[in-house]
Amino acid sequence: MFEARHLRVLRAVARTGSFSAAARELGFTQPAVSQQMKALESAAGTPLLVRGAREMRLTQAGEALVRHAAGILAGLTAAEEEVAAIAGLRAGRVRLTSFPSGSSTIVPDAVADMRAHHPGTKVSLVEAEPPRSVEMLRAGDCDITLAFRYVDLPTPGEESWDDLVVRPLLTDRLVGLVPDGHPLAGREGGAVIGELAGEQWIAGCPRCRRHLVELCERAGFTPRIDFATDDYPAVVGLVAAGLGVAVLPELALEAVRARGVGVVELLPAVEREVVALTLPDLAHVPAVDMMLARLARAALRQGK
Repeated sequence: MFEARHLRVLRAVARTGSFSAAARELGFTQPAVSQQMKALESAAGTPLLVRGAREMRLTQAGEALVRHAAGILAGLTAAEEEVAAIAGLRAGRVRLTSFPSGSSTIVPDAVADMRAHHPGTKVSLVEAEPPRSVEMLRAGDCDITLAFRYVDLPTPGEESWDDLVVRPLLTDRLVGLVPDGHPLAGREGGAVIGELAGEQWIAGCPRCRRHLVELCERAGFTPRIDFATDDYPAVVGLVAAGLGVAVLPELALEAVRARGVGVVELLPAVEREVVALTLPDLAHVPAVDMMLARLARAALRQGK
């Protein structure tokens, strides 16, 4: 196998015509140059130089190797510079995946902060709900995914994060939404979910829907779900129109104009844990590590 340091010495010898001149150019001793050339010829399995009385000349194999060495060393230099740029956050990329309410609240602040301090790092975003977003991370389709799980329910085995790096971001409380004029609208002190047992319901994403059903069943009733939508403004609009009640995370309400609805605190508290996930090897990539830190700061500001 040819080593880059040996190729650099060969080029210097070919350019200067002697070991001593090559040593002066490279800042080596002559024995060091001689030793590296012997190692290169051993790797090549054939002589690369013919040593004359006054100078050295290349063999045919030596000429071929010098010709290719220029491209090899140029490519290696370019690779070294690119890697150094990535390591120094002057270049690189971070591919984010997030669920919608995270995309509209935590992500914009974090990405803007990243761009302001490291403009050479490109950040992209794709939306997906867990567990699909976690599958994308494991498949290599993103570098960081924002995900959530409900604190009050055990996490299914197939949704385990044990093989991932988990960066906690915030605890997001769920609240009830009822139309203005509803008996629970404006009530201080909150309400238990069982008080909504006879209502028509508007549900969210499949995972949120499953959680809603389990939450209601634990309270002794099965919710009558007439509408289901992943779009939070649509949920608010349907509730405001008097078409049902809903449960939404507080994070989702941050980016939605909650007109025509009353927000009801649920008792006991129902919460979901919001985290940033990445693979163990990716956690050591400078751009990924910095993005995780930016997400944590943005979440902290969000929680204030």
